[in-house]
Order: sequence, then C-alpha cells, then structure tokens
Amino acid sequence: MRNPVDFWFSIGSTYSYLTVLRADDVAARRGLTLRWRPFDVRHVMVAQNNIPFKDKPVKAAYMWRDIERRAPRYGLSPRLPAPYPLPGLVLANAVATIGVEEGWVADYTRATYRLWFELGQPAGEDPNLTTSLTEIGQDAARVISEAQTAPVQDRLRAATEDAMALGVFGAPSFVVNGEVFWGDDRLDDALDWAEAGHLT
Repeated sequence: MRNPVDFWFSIGSTYSYLTVLRADDVAARRGLTLRWRPFDVRHVMVAQNNIPFKDKPVKAAYMWRDIERRAPRYGLSPRLPAPYPLPGLVLANAVATIGVEEGWVADYTRATYRLWFELGQPAGEDPNLTTSLTEIGQDAARVISEAQTAPVQDRLRAATEDAMALGVFGAPSFVVNGEVFWGDDRLDDALDWAEAGHLT
C-alpha cells in the first residue's frame, strides 16, 4: 500500500526548520515522495484563536531550546533565536506557491529556511528572498513581482482553505488518506501510514 503524502508547510513555522531540510531525503529512503503544499498558517491560527507563542514567553523559550536540542540530530546548526514572527510570511508562501507550479518549491523552501535560521535573514523579505531565489536559479525580480499579484495570492488563500478543510491546524503537517499528522516528530508516522495504512 502506497498512499500519497501531502506535506502541508508554512514558511514562518519555526519547527518546520527541522522538517524542510530533511523530509524529502527521509521519504526517498522509504521509496516515497512528498507533495509540498504551502499554506498560510497564520491565517489558520488567527481563525482558530490559536496563536502558539504570542505573549507566552515561557513557551517561546521552550520552543527555541527544543529546536536547539533536536537540530544536531539532523546535522543542522541554527543560530537561535531566529527572527520571529515573520512580517513577510504571506509573501514567502506566495513565492512557494509559484514554486509548486514551476517545480522548485522544495529547493526554495530549504534555501529560505537556511538563510532565516542559520544567517538570521527573515524569510519573506530581502535579502533572503532575492538570495534564496537566485541561489536556486530563479529570476528573483520576476518571482517576487508575480507573488504579489492577486491571482497568486488567491491561490495561496485557496490552498489555506483546503488545508483547513482537511483538519490541518498547524505546520508542519502531513496528510495521508485523510489522516492528519502534525509536527516534525510525526513525519515517520505519516510515512508509516502511507506504506501500511497503520503505524508500524
């Protein structure tokens, strides 16, 4: 049994740093592929009155420490805390929306997260936007301009509504045959479900 794995991510999610840089490799080792699906997690959280770290300094401190503890397991070396929250979250994910359509979403997302978490350049604004797009061989000016147009913004909003309809409430999330797995630490569970229809 091999079910498709939809990887719902939102550039702006801190824990997704741990996921985007390894998810394709983890899936490939099991003979699976991910469908990268960008959405606006901030919209979802506002709609559900679920802002996880706003005005919660103890929880925010735990989050940064948790990422710091787990990053070496994946060979990652972030400089924490990274700039957060991201004012350019919507633009960052609109760029990713174009990336899905043009086939470079994973490369862009990995590049923008590295610049954000390892060099302190917030995603969704320059220099991160131009650098990450140029690094993966894209015309940054074209992509950034197109990402701000109404059709692309509408497609991101539609994707966000699709995510909510599936029961996605946070990022990263993985959806397999209607089952939602939320969090970086649920990647392997989602891949189990894709392979066998149950946890192994």
